[in-house]
Amino acid sequence: LSESGVPQLVQPMIWDYAADLDVEGKVHLIEKYRRCGFSKVWFASAFKGATGVNQSLTLIGHHLKNHLQWLKVASSSPADVLEGIALTGWQRYDHFSVLCELLPVAIPSLAVCLQALKNGGYSEKIKENVEKLLGMSNLETDTFMR
Repeated sequence: LSESGVPQLVQPMIWDYAADLDVEGKVHLIEKYRRCGFSKVWFASAFKGATGVNQSLTLIGHHLKNHLQWLKVASSSPADVLEGIALTGWQRYDHFSVLCELLPVAIPSLAVCLQALKNGGYSEKIKENVEKLLGMSNLETDTFMR
């Protein structure tokens, strides 16, 4: 890869939507990319979708845990390596599938994930801020929203 010149042309994106992603494995992967000459990498997470083809509601806690794991990867990696994170929002698993988790039901998850990334973590205060921003009385992260 180093000799091909590709590392000067592109930046790899590491995708993982798991709530329990392997932080150490991702850090090692970043180190491998660095040794090949890639100076920057991107992360890809999901704020909705990616949990089941027939999912209709968004389980916020799953996506929040994924983002908190990505924050651990970022803090365990060299400070200058992360270019950014793409928050994907899967709505269809292939062109022949029905739509799943439409955007309106996932907006609370998007807000929680963005706030967790912005603040470097998640706390009761951040939860209260999201509730206030969205005009919600009780943001549920471990069960489906009612």
